Amino acid sequence: MAALKLAWYGDDFTGASDALATVAQAGLKTFLFLDVPTSEQLAAVGDLDALGIAGAARSMTPATMREALAPVARFLADSGASVIHYKCCSTFDSAPHIGSIGAAVEVLHAPLRNPFIPIVGGQPSLGRYCLAGQLFAVAESGGPVHRIDRHQTMWQHPITPMDEADLRLHLARQGLAPIATYDWRRYGQPSAALDPTGAVLFDVGDEAHLARIGRLLWERAQVDPLLAVGASSVAQALIDHWGLDREALDGRIAPARGPVFVLAGSMSPSNAAQMASSTAYTQLALDPVRLVEGDATYGASIERKIGALLRDGRHVLAHTDAFAAVVGKTVQGTLAPACGRLLRRVLESCPVGRVGVAGGDTSSHAVQALAPWGLSWLGRVGQGVALCRLRADAPALDGLEIMLKGGQMGGATLYDDLIGGTAR
Repeated sequence: MAALKLAWYGDDFTGASDALATVAQAGLKTFLFLDVPTSEQLAAVGDLDALGIAGAARSMTPATMREALAPVARFLADSGASVIHYKCCSTFDSAPHIGSIGAAVEVLHAPLRNPFIPIVGGQPSLGRYCLAGQLFAVAESGGPVHRIDRHQTMWQHPITPMDEADLRLHLARQGLAPIATYDWRRYGQPSAALDPTGAVLFDVGDEAHLARIGRLLWERAQVDPLLAVGASSVAQALIDHWGLDREALDGRIAPARGPVFVLAGSMSPSNAAQMASSTAYTQLALDPVRLVEGDATYGASIERKIGALLRDGRHVLAHTDAFAAVVGKTVQGTLAPACGRLLRRVLESCPVGRVGVAGGDTSSHAVQALAPWGLSWLGRVGQGVALCRLRADAPALDGLEIMLKGGQMGGATLYDDLIGGTAR
């Protein structure tokens, strides 16, 4: 394997694909694998500057996470990458019992000798900011900034509600402690002012901070490979330090060449607004309780209806019904796998060239159900939303174009742009 600058593990597929887009658009040769790659798969993609592995740690218990991440940790440590990145959501939503960032750090850091564990606390390009260790986020592009524990979506997240804005306290609950703070006032000082030992949370108040963080990380990574934690801002910080243009490649996408199928499992108000503003789809509400219960009659009926519309050349947006999801809150942990199975069955009965999946957990399980072995980047549908090409052993799925998006990501016209493209 050629010398790698960066290797990352994404705790869900939307985050992993956003990291792929961030690195690829800067002009670096990169590829996203769906598991620890085989030697044949590595040979198939050729020399790379960076690589990623997409996982589903965000929806795992600590015990399951430790088992799943053990082979990943060994591979990343042996990859020769200077920086190994645990790519978590920009809102850091996680908990001691599910998606524990502390458990992930424990496993991924174990094979490394560098004691320094930088945590990049914000991503201004997505409206995420960290000041004095406190995390803030916008609810929609251009909207007001909220402390994360008062954010309209994140404080009531159905699986990992964010009830603590101080990332040091939030991560300490997950076993990642002590955590020092490198606050924004120190960025003008020389790198020697940094104590490169243990976990250090970096404030991120604006874009200018990232290049300074990137310099600090890269300097320490030249001593020994290190593990960094955070959103795609970790890659942005390094790209800025390396002097690369974040948009070296044209990220615009061409129009779809046929009907598009979108499966939206997100309950985010932002996603609901995107669906409401879309005019190009036939929209179908899915009953999440019946999906999870495995109601065969209901499932077959929905699959026939979606397939008939797609074969008729119609674009289809199937979404979980928000009211039913609230009533059946106990099923939410198994809803994402059920959506993944639905997507697989629809594509088996009616192959299309382009699909979209909304929701972090839904995306993870949807891609697992399709069982590809990798993704390459095609372009951006919106901010934080990539369009990728699947690489799969199954001929019917190899080459499928797929959009994976977190519930809050993308602009108002995102779903229609997935059809009409952005190259206009």
